[in-house]
Amino acid sequence: MTLDAFRNDIGSIAVEDNPKLVQKKSRDFYWYSPVLKRQLDHVTADLIVSPKSEGEVVEVLAAAHRHGIAITPRGAGTGNYGQAMPLAGGVVLNLAEMNRIIETSPVHVKAETGAILEKIDQQTRAAHGSEIRFFPSTYRTATVGGFVAGGSGGVGSIRWGGLRALGNILGLTVVTCEAVPRVLKIEGADILKVAHAYGTNGIITDVTLPLTAAYDWIDGLVGFPDVMAATRFAEALARQDGILTKEIAVVAAPVAHDYFPHYRRFFERETSLVVVIAAPHAMDALALLAAHHRGDLVYRSDTVPPEEKRQFPPVYELCWNHTTMRGLKVDPSITYLQTQYPDFEHVRRIHEMLGDEMPLHLEMIRFDGRIVFSGLPIVRFTSEERLEEIIAIHENNGCLVFNPHRYTLEEGGMKQTDAGQLAFKGEADPKGLLNPGKMVAWENPDYDFNQKRSWVFAGLQSMDAA
Repeated sequence: MTLDAFRNDIGSIAVEDNPKLVQKKSRDFYWYSPVLKRQLDHVTADLIVSPKSEGEVVEVLAAAHRHGIAITPRGAGTGNYGQAMPLAGGVVLNLAEMNRIIETSPVHVKAETGAILEKIDQQTRAAHGSEIRFFPSTYRTATVGGFVAGGSGGVGSIRWGGLRALGNILGLTVVTCEAVPRVLKIEGADILKVAHAYGTNGIITDVTLPLTAAYDWIDGLVGFPDVMAATRFAEALARQDGILTKEIAVVAAPVAHDYFPHYRRFFERETSLVVVIAAPHAMDALALLAAHHRGDLVYRSDTVPPEEKRQFPPVYELCWNHTTMRGLKVDPSITYLQTQYPDFEHVRRIHEMLGDEMPLHLEMIRFDGRIVFSGLPIVRFTSEERLEEIIAIHENNGCLVFNPHRYTLEEGGMKQTDAGQLAFKGEADPKGLLNPGKMVAWENPDYDFNQKRSWVFAGLQSMDAA
C-alpha cells in the first residue's frame, strides 16, 4: 500500500494511526459554523505524523511527494474555518512538537512553528521586558505557526493592525513539497505569499516576529445602558492617541451577561459592555473618558485582591472568537459572522435592521492606518438561507463580510489569491499535495484573478493600487 511505503520511508518519525486519535487531530473549531459542520463533519486523515525538527519535516515532505500523499499542517487546531482539516485524507502534519524558542532580543523573537504564544511572551518578558505585538484570544494554546498560517489579527490590533500589515512578520522559514524539498528563508514582500495561506504553499517551520514593550496590562469593563452608547465610547477611546490600549471590544446586551458568568455580578442583564485592556498609566484618563460618555467602569483588575482575581478569566478571553465560544456553551444553536463596518452609521444601520437576531460584538482595530469597526457578531441561527440573507444585508449596505462559513482562502474573503501566489505554490508544491482543496485558484484553472475581493490587511496591495 502507498501509506505503508510512505511510513517505511519516514522511518522513526512519530506516527499515530489509532482511528479515534487520528479523527481528533483532524478537527479544528469548524463546528462554530453549522454550514461547515454539515460539510466537514466526516473529514478525517489516515495518519498523524509528528516531526520534531526541520530535518524531519524535510523527510516527511520528500516521502509525501514520492508517494502522492496529501499533507495538511496543524498547530493547536484552534482555527475556526476548517483550515487544518484534511479534505483529501492522507497525513495531518502535527507540528506541535517543534516548539523551541530559537532566539530573542528586545525587539524580535524567532521561534519554531509549534511554540505556544503565551510561552513566547513569558520568555521575552523575563529576558527583555518585551512581548509580541498581538495575539488571538486562544493565546494560551495557539501556536505561532498556526497563528501566522491561519490568523489575521487579535488582541493588540488596536495599535498594530494585523499580520498582513507590513512589518508585523519579519521572516519565515518554509519547507517545500518537492522530490528534494527546499528550505526557504522568506522575507519582505514574499511573506505575503505564505501568511494566512493555510499551509497551501509550504510548511512553516519557524517564524520571526517583532516585539514591543511589555506592560502589566489592566483589564477593564465599562458598562452602558445601550449598545450604541457603548459603540460611541469604544470609537472615542480608540481615537485617543494619549491612552495606550491593547484591546477595545463592544459586547451587546444580553450577550455580555448571558455568556460571561464570572463577571455578571458587576452589571445588569440590560448592560452592554466595552471590554478594555489598558496600560497602568492610562487608567486615570480612561476612567475620565468613560465618565464623560456616561459609562460605568464596573470592573478593573488592578483593584481586585490577588486571591479574588484568580477566579476571573483574563478579559481577552471574552473577546474575539472567545465570545462565540462562550456563547456556544450557553446556546449551541448560535453562530457568528466576520464583518467590517466603515463607520458608526453603518453599525447603527445594521443594528436597527437585525436587532437581537444578530447581537453586536465589535472589535476596534487599526486597519491600514484607520480605526474601524471589525465585527464578530453573534447570529441566532435559523437556516442557511437566512444566514445568506444576513450576509446580503451587510453587503447591500456597504459592509464587508469575511465569510467564516467557507473553508477556502478566496471564498472566505480573507485573502485574494493572485497570479504570483499561484506561481509560488506551483514551485513549492508542484503536485498540489499541501492542504488540498483550500485554494480555489489552484483547483480551478479558470479562476478570475481580477475579481474584487478584500484582503484583511492590504500590505503591498494598497501600494500597488496607489
